[in-house]
Amino acid sequence: MSGSETPYDVANQRTEYHQVPLILRSGSYRGLAATANHFARETHMDALANTAKMDPLEIPHEENLSNARMLAVLEAAAQSFGWPRKKTQEGQGFGIACGDEKGSYVATCAEIAVDKTSRAGCASCAWSKRSNAGPSSTGWSAQPVVGAMIQGLGGALFEAVEFENGHIKNPHFASYRVPRFRDVPEIETILLDRKDIPPPERARRPSWPWRRQSANAIFDADRRSPQ
Repeated sequence: MSGSETPYDVANQRTEYHQVPLILRSGSYRGLAATANHFARETHMDALANTAKMDPLEIPHEENLSNARMLAVLEAAAQSFGWPRKKTQEGQGFGIACGDEKGSYVATCAEIAVDKTSRAGCASCAWSKRSNAGPSSTGWSAQPVVGAMIQGLGGALFEAVEFENGHIKNPHFASYRVPRFRDVPEIETILLDRKDIPPPERARRPSWPWRRQSANAIFDADRRSPQ
C-alpha cells in the first residue's frame, strides 16, 4: 500500500493492509493512497512531539530517522523556512512534514492563520510554503512540484463533495471549490541537486505532506500562544 511503510526507525512495528471494495468509480489523484497514509503518520508524529514536549523537527534527529535523503530534504526545507519560528500574533501556527514514495523524498513547511470565529475554523490568509525534491531549482522541474502543492492546498482547505438524500450537490466546478489564483500563497520550491542518484518522479509527490503540515500548523496555532 503506497506510503504505508514508515521512514522512521521504529523498533517494534506492524503494518497491515485491508482491501476496501469501491462503491463509486474513482479517478486519478496525485499521490494516490500515499496521501492518506502520510497524513495519518505525520500528524501522529506531531502529536508525539507535543506529548514529549519536543520540537517536531527534533524527532527525526534524535536517532529516529537514519535515512540520509529524508534528513537532507527536511533540513533544506527547515533552513529555507527559518524553522523554528516564533509566533507574533494569535491564531498563527507553523507546521512541518515529510514523506517518501517511489524514490521521491519531500519535506514541506507552512505558516497558517486560524480564524477561530469562522465556521470552517481555518482561513488561508497567511500561507507560506517551502518544499524540496530532485535536480535544479529553476525550469520545468519546479513547475509540477508547485502544481502538486496547489492541489494539496485545495484538499487541505476546502475541496469536498457534498451529498444530500443520496445525490451530489456540487457536481460542477461552478459549485465544487478548487484552488484559484487568489488562494495560492507564496511558494518556494527547492530541488536538491543529487547527481549521484537517478532522478525521481516528481510530478505528484509534493501533494502528500501539504495536508499533514497544514494540520500540524493548525494544531500548533491552537495550542501555543505568541511568545
